[in-house]
Amino acid sequence: MDVSARVHGPRCRFCDARLSTTFVDLGMSPLSNDYLTEDALNGAEAFYPLRAYVCDACFLVQLEAFAAPERIFGDYAYFSSYSESWLEHARAFAASTCDRLKLGPRSLVIEAASNDGYLLQFFQRAGVPVLGVEPARNVAEVARQKNIPTVSRFMGRDLAAELADEGKRADLLVGINVFAHVPDLHDFTAGLARLLKPEGTLCLEFPHLLRLIEGRQFDTIYHEHFSYFSLATAGRVLAKHGLAVFDVEELPTHGGSLRLYACHAAAAPARMTAAPQRVLNDEARQGLERPESYRAFAETVRAAKRHLLRFLIDARERGEQVVGYGAPAKGNTLLNYCGIRDDLLAYTVDLNPRKQGRFLPGTHIPIYAPERLAETRPAWVLILPWNLREEIVSQMAGIRNWGGKFVVPIPEVEVIA
Repeated sequence: MDVSARVHGPRCRFCDARLSTTFVDLGMSPLSNDYLTEDALNGAEAFYPLRAYVCDACFLVQLEAFAAPERIFGDYAYFSSYSESWLEHARAFAASTCDRLKLGPRSLVIEAASNDGYLLQFFQRAGVPVLGVEPARNVAEVARQKNIPTVSRFMGRDLAAELADEGKRADLLVGINVFAHVPDLHDFTAGLARLLKPEGTLCLEFPHLLRLIEGRQFDTIYHEHFSYFSLATAGRVLAKHGLAVFDVEELPTHGGSLRLYACHAAAAPARMTAAPQRVLNDEARQGLERPESYRAFAETVRAAKRHLLRFLIDARERGEQVVGYGAPAKGNTLLNYCGIRDDLLAYTVDLNPRKQGRFLPGTHIPIYAPERLAETRPAWVLILPWNLREEIVSQMAGIRNWGGKFVVPIPEVEVIA
């Protein structure tokens, strides 16, 4: 954060207006993907303000950038391929998009923030050339081991110009759950516009701000997510760089997401559908274009915190062990904001072997392999990646053999029978 921001207050990363309205203040929190080794537990740990603002001019909900992208994403703990339901989501998207856009061996699909190749592998299997752009070096290497060409760089103007000069421009340019991770929206979006062929299609997916508010999904706010978009704000950002939204789908993923389709503005009228206006009308009815509509969210978050703590304390006083399932970034926001430590949540488990044997940032709750559940037979399993609840309940149904039950914390404490 620069000196000007400290003295005069932060400014909107899109329109540069002064930010004065707080959407929600979640206190001080570490970076959500900074999982600790045992040796690091006694060392200093950096905590940063986790305060989301809403811009009164353009209504972009956003955090200040306290850590550089290289610090957050240079070596990353999230690998998309560990979720079967997410892989199926990617497979279905690739199949439908190949059909819709008539992609083939002369096409090129480029994905910004391509992670471990979870999506591009399906286009590649369909015979469509692909290129991944993934700044996390450890994750990009996994994709390359799958023979998916991957550039370990951040998407922006400079990289887009280099790729375009090499003749690599996209028929389909994809960004799934990356738009929120971008501190410099203008550089990133200008890069997308440069990399997209004149007749190409840009497809972005991101959690829908409207569903975040409705579902009290405050745990999806963490330092790696710099911005939180409605369709209206996303459309404004794209329009600033000569792109226009012509279609949008509402998805159930991540508690409710948008998948928007955009193209260069000159090509948009011929491709326009009725869907964008329908979603924009819905957002307007729900007040997303009025500052006062954002001010009630903080109290709903405080209520969710009280309800979760009440459940955990009651279980503890009854002598019932509660453990976690998953070690997602959203879980770290939840646990740190609520002040939950291993006296209330004994441990958590995760399928990702890169997280097993480590400890959650801030709370220092240990992470084990899922087999730990059968060894300790807890009374309750708190599902931290609640957006994957159906998949997890199905995979871990064996906890019912000893009378264990699942519980989810968002939007309110709910026991899954």
